[in-house]
Amino acid sequence: MTTPVQPIPPGMHSITPHLVCAGAAEAIEFYKKAFGAREGGRLAGPDGKLMHAHINIGDSSLMLVDEMPEWKCLGPRALGGSPVTIHLYVEDVDAVFAQAVAAGAQPSMPVADMFWGDRYGQLVDPFGHKWSIATHVRDMTPEEIAKGANCGGASR
Repeated sequence: MTTPVQPIPPGMHSITPHLVCAGAAEAIEFYKKAFGAREGGRLAGPDGKLMHAHINIGDSSLMLVDEMPEWKCLGPRALGGSPVTIHLYVEDVDAVFAQAVAAGAQPSMPVADMFWGDRYGQLVDPFGHKWSIATHVRDMTPEEIAKGANCGGASR
C-alpha cells in the first residue's frame, strides 16, 4: 500500500520565504556562516545559476534562487532595496548578531532590550535582504507592551 502524499511536505511550514539573490550559491555559504544554516539541496540550470535551493535555519526552511532578469526575477540590490524583513528568533541574539556581522552583514539597528520583551537588532545581509534577530527575554502583558510603546521604544 502506498503512503498518501502529504499536502505540506514533512519539515515544511505553511509559509516559507523564497529569496532571490544575486549569487545564490554565495548566499547559501553566507547563511551557513552567519546563521548556522544547513543545506537541503540545490538545482543548477544549464548556465550554472541556481534555479532552486533549500536551506534550514533553526526549525525553519528558506528557499533561494539566483537572479534571472529575463524572467523579471530580481533581488533587493537590483530593485534598490526590499520592503521585507525576515525575522529570526535565536537562543542568543548577541552571539548570532555578532556572527552575522563577522560573516559580512551590515548592522542597521544595534541589539537592544525592546519594550515588547525581546532583545532585538536588525542587519542587512550582503545580498540586500533585511533581517531582524531576536531572543525573547521577558513575557509581557498587552498593557505593559502598550505602555512601553508610548515611552520611546527600547527599554534599557
